[in-house]
This record gives sequence, structure tokens and C-alpha cells, in this order.
Amino acid sequence: MTQPLRFAVIGQPIAHSLSPTIHAAFARQRGIVLEYTAIEAGPEALAETLERFDGHGANITLPHKVAAFGLCASTTERARRARAVNTLTRTAEGWEGDNTDGSGLVRDLTERRRLDLRGRRVLLLGAGGAAQGVAPLLLDAGIDEMVVVNRSPERADALCSALGDPARAHSRYWDDLRGLGDFEMIVNATSAGRATGQFDIPFSLPSPRCLAVDLSYGEAAVPFLAWARAAGCVDVVDGLGMLVEQAADSFARWHGVRPDTEAVYAMLRAREDALVTAD
Repeated sequence: MTQPLRFAVIGQPIAHSLSPTIHAAFARQRGIVLEYTAIEAGPEALAETLERFDGHGANITLPHKVAAFGLCASTTERARRARAVNTLTRTAEGWEGDNTDGSGLVRDLTERRRLDLRGRRVLLLGAGGAAQGVAPLLLDAGIDEMVVVNRSPERADALCSALGDPARAHSRYWDDLRGLGDFEMIVNATSAGRATGQFDIPFSLPSPRCLAVDLSYGEAAVPFLAWARAAGCVDVVDGLGMLVEQAADSFARWHGVRPDTEAVYAMLRAREDALVTAD
């Protein structure tokens, strides 16, 4: 009997993760036998958890994407640009780190939703692991300018410095939001508003054709998406499509074949919509 290939998603909290469901669906499509589990690990336990895990690969989610980068024996170019990883592949030398967050976001926006990102002025809220993963790929997608705002301004400065594109990527203070002008795209990579249910930033930020994107999905995305609709954003998108697309890129890296994402996305979207209706 064929032994299943072993994979996992590691983070904290992790019980809500859809990654096991997504990868199981991908595996059924491609006739691949695998075992994919969710592993809860706090920041102090990440290194030990990875050392104990004997699987073929792992996805890394919050809050570990930056820390996991430092535990890799080797990294891909896009992981080095992000200085964060969300995909680990076991090699003879140790873990190889990759980052599929940015490619997943851009694919969801440009291919699934047919949105043109070129020439947009972008406001990126947050400078942690999630923001680090998507920022380089947004620049590659042809945006005109990116303004990074973070409550800890040093992290925003560090992210912009790492991007190496001072003509297009700039950092600003959170208190400066009201004076930054308007944007054709606003990306929320923070947890702001989750505790209170209210996302409090100026309504003057969106331009008339603004695209608003939250990198989270489900209840975590509700405060920002509600703000975006109230502010008049034309397109309002959560992170579910990005989640599916980045998972497909991870799956392709591990198995050498990219799965069909549309059926899986449709299944998860129907499930999420049903939960909202039930509430």
C-alpha cells in the first residue's frame, strides 16, 4: 500500500485554517495520496516543531512567516525578496523556503477577477510577514507607486528598504494617513479592527476607482471590507481567492503539477457565503 506523502500547515491560531481542505481537494483532482494536517505552534516552538516534523513539505502561516525564513537552509529568489516564507520543501540539506503569497494575490486579482493593477497608486497597510510576501509581486505587476504604512514605522522603513525600489516604494507614519491623498488600491495586511469590529481610517483615502483588498478572509476581513464599502470602493475583495491560489502554487512546487483552482474556490466561497447568511 502506498504511504501517503505528509504535509502540514503550521501557525497560531490554526484551528480555523482551510489549508487541509484545500490541499485534500487538490490531491483528489490529481490522484495524489497525501496526508495534510494542521499543527499549532507558538513563536517559541517553531524551530522545534519544524525539527520534529518529518513530512515532505509545510505551509507557514501567521505569525511565523518571517521567523521561518531564518530557519531555512536555502530560499528561492522571491522568498529572499520578501524576507519571509510560507512554503517549505524538504531537501537533503534541510528546508527550502519559498513565498507564494504575492503570486497568489496577483493571480486572484488579475486572472480570476480580471482587474488591471498597472499604473495604480497603492496603499499597503501593514509591514509584517503577509505584507512582505505581497509587496514585491505588486511592484512586478506594474503598479505606479506603493506607500507602506505601519503602526511601527521602523518596520515600514525596513520593508521599503528591502524592496530596493525607492522611486516607487515609500514608507509613512500611521498618523499621516489623512494627508496622503487618494489611492487606486488599498491592501490591508493588518489585524486592525478585529478586536473592536471597526476599521478606523479616513474615508478620503480611496479614489473613485479604488480596489480594496483584505489579505484575510471570513470574520477577520469583515471590519476592513465594511469600511471599504462605506468609503465607496468600486471593487472590494477578501483574501479567500489569494489563499486558494497561493496554495495551488505550493502544491505545484511539491508535486510538479498545478491543480485547477476554480472548483475549489467556488466550494469555499459558497461555504463562506453560507456562514455569513447564517449569522
